[in-house]
Amino acid sequence: MTRRIVAVTAGLSQPSSTRLLTDQLTAAVTAQVSARGEAATVEVIEVRELATDLAHLMTTGMASARLDAARELVSSADGLVLVTPVFSASYSGLFKMFVDALSPDALTGMPVIVAATAGTPRHSLVLDFAMRPLLTYLRAVVMPTGVFAATEDFGGGEAGSGLASRVRRAASELAALVVAESGAVAGFAEDEQDREPVRPDRSSGVGLGSVTPFEQLLAGHRG
Repeated sequence: MTRRIVAVTAGLSQPSSTRLLTDQLTAAVTAQVSARGEAATVEVIEVRELATDLAHLMTTGMASARLDAARELVSSADGLVLVTPVFSASYSGLFKMFVDALSPDALTGMPVIVAATAGTPRHSLVLDFAMRPLLTYLRAVVMPTGVFAATEDFGGGEAGSGLASRVRRAASELAALVVAESGAVAGFAEDEQDREPVRPDRSSGVGLGSVTPFEQLLAGHRG
């Protein structure tokens, strides 16, 4: 069976250390899934390419076809890799805009690796004090190992080997969930006909019908 891994990378430049870390993580996840006897495909969403679409959604409530495609891709994944640069000691505004654009049910039961890049190791707590609470609120299953990479981690040597170890460990944790049960508990959440684990009930939020304009909702209000 082929598992779909989707990576969301919120780097602002090209090339960027955020995309570099994303590629390292997806390569490691693919290798770990293969080591467990299954195949994996990887699709990458560059959030900076959706910046205008996200701003339009936030100000008008209308999503573009390109943004809807990204939202559907995320909710249909077997596992996610989320990577953001750090600004002002937290995830980037662009990263948060993309997460805000997702349906509240898009990540239910989704295995997720959280990762971040910054110029200094002092920002490493962003994983546990910003990203992990955000994903937990959305009912995602966040891997125990988060991956933080400072500029010095990409230079090789002892720092680089430490990053490689963290990448492998996080990838192994994600692959174990994605391959084994896709988040289900063995023997409890299976379809009796095909014996495949039942996926958590997720919704992309796309195609749910027309939205009544706020002005129309308030048309009869005299307060």
